[in-house]
Amino acid sequence: MSAQSPRPVPLDEYPVHQVPLSMRYVATGDRNAYDRCVFQVFDHGGAALLMAGLGVYPNTGVIDAYATLRVGDRLYAVRASDALGEDRMDLTVGPLRIEVRRPLHTLRLVCEADPADPRGLSFDLTWQAEFPPLWEPHHLGRTGDRLTLEGRRFVQAGAPSGAIRAAGVEHRVTPDGWTGTRDRSWGVRPIPGEQPGRAADEYRTEGFHWIWCPVRFRDRFLMVIVQEDADGYRTLNEAVLVHPEAAGRPDEQLGWPQADIRYRPGTRTPVAAVLRLSDSARRQRELRARLLTGSPLAVGAGYPPARDWQHGTWQGRGWVDRRTYDLLDPAALGLAGYGVTDHTARFTLDGEVGYGIFEHGSFGRHDPSGFADFGSVAP
Repeated sequence: MSAQSPRPVPLDEYPVHQVPLSMRYVATGDRNAYDRCVFQVFDHGGAALLMAGLGVYPNTGVIDAYATLRVGDRLYAVRASDALGEDRMDLTVGPLRIEVRRPLHTLRLVCEADPADPRGLSFDLTWQAEFPPLWEPHHLGRTGDRLTLEGRRFVQAGAPSGAIRAAGVEHRVTPDGWTGTRDRSWGVRPIPGEQPGRAADEYRTEGFHWIWCPVRFRDRFLMVIVQEDADGYRTLNEAVLVHPEAAGRPDEQLGWPQADIRYRPGTRTPVAAVLRLSDSARRQRELRARLLTGSPLAVGAGYPPARDWQHGTWQGRGWVDRRTYDLLDPAALGLAGYGVTDHTARFTLDGEVGYGIFEHGSFGRHDPSGFADFGSVAP
């Protein structure tokens, strides 16, 4: 085996280095290092929700991507995985591709049709930003004394256009009837396959409560984040209004959001919510959400506890998987059907109507919601 160092990669041509290493490498040897993007594209009537993402995992040598489309009670999924190559600016995995036309402003999302099944999921979309990107709070998580999560993310809302096709039906995507949200994140996040050790047994989670809520209004973008432990202790908090770049107005903080969520009886599936906010003048403002449709992130999209495929796992070179899920079949979905779920929603704030994502997961004990343990559900 040669002792020579690998040659520079194309990205080394650019002045973007943060440490004295080739851009082939990341500065940490942590197996769980990642760099990922996620998109949600959905219509305002709740008929269709497309989710797409792409991630690289430098220390496991994997690049992978996914796309899922919910229409009715069917979820159409395309997943692809491959060995991570040298050109990090080539965001292509199998039939899935992301083109950065103008950074932070214009992107193109593509899923090529399957020649063997032209009725399967495919799309060609342009995502046009309408608001500046917003940094989310620095996200940290520990298991005992070990740092197991450290992520940096920005979020953004925009206007999508183009076409989505599935099951022989074409959905024309237009900015007036559809919304697009996205986030970019990187850092360290658990990848399946690692033995977590003694700390995982001694520091088991009693409960986890999560709300991630980007909302696009006509002239404003609102981001709300809430993460709480079993006793309601808040470990992540955000409520910020962002104005269009041309407005020249600074971002506005809207305090410490408090959420009242109405669940479907006998479940922890939300159907509506009120998020209470407050501005710098301490005026109370209510963000009301009526949920339209939802897609569990563990079904098709590769988030835990998916049992058929998860991000960052080696599937071999040139792996592509296409499948359709019946969301009314809980036996086929297993625990994946109960994971964190992205819900499209119609929001109102200050008399204005907007559309966005109400991402939610509530597991185990959560005292503010009255959930005593993992088996608790809404009355």
